[in-house]
Amino acid sequence: MEFSFKSTIGNVSDSNLMWNYRINLPDDIVQQFISTDKRIIVRINNSAEVHCAMMSNGDGTYYVMMNKGFRKANKLNEGDEVIVYLKKDDSKYGMGVPDFFEELCYQDPEADQFFHQLTPGKQRSLLHIVGKIKSEEKQLEKCLIIFDYLKSVNGNLDFKELNEAFKTSRFRK
Repeated sequence: MEFSFKSTIGNVSDSNLMWNYRINLPDDIVQQFISTDKRIIVRINNSAEVHCAMMSNGDGTYYVMMNKGFRKANKLNEGDEVIVYLKKDDSKYGMGVPDFFEELCYQDPEADQFFHQLTPGKQRSLLHIVGKIKSEEKQLEKCLIIFDYLKSVNGNLDFKELNEAFKTSRFRK
């Protein structure tokens, strides 16, 4: 089931916030999702679908964040009125994954086990690292580095160490 509503792009003027552009969600629509996972798929105006989470304002209201890249790609600015479409995210990881990912997990059961022992948030973070790369070849390389790293540390993920693994990988030229 998809819901739609009109809203305005807002800005929270707190310099400590990394993501300060947001769209507040109507309470009646939030109630349709709140009893389940807070992962949703959002489309704004004619944008592509984006996997995201309903974030709490801390007072019982919710919003979705909008990063600079998305706003720039869709020519959106603070104060713009938009039409927001959202639906429940039923995907396995709460975000899109490269086509090869499931096959890679199947071919490397040890890495698959370590990956799936991570929290869903850490899984999404790793999948985001892979998915933000446009080239499928580079995505595969990044995924292989992540799997090699997870096996080398018995699944104890440390993002600083993982960044070092990216820098020293066998794929670096």
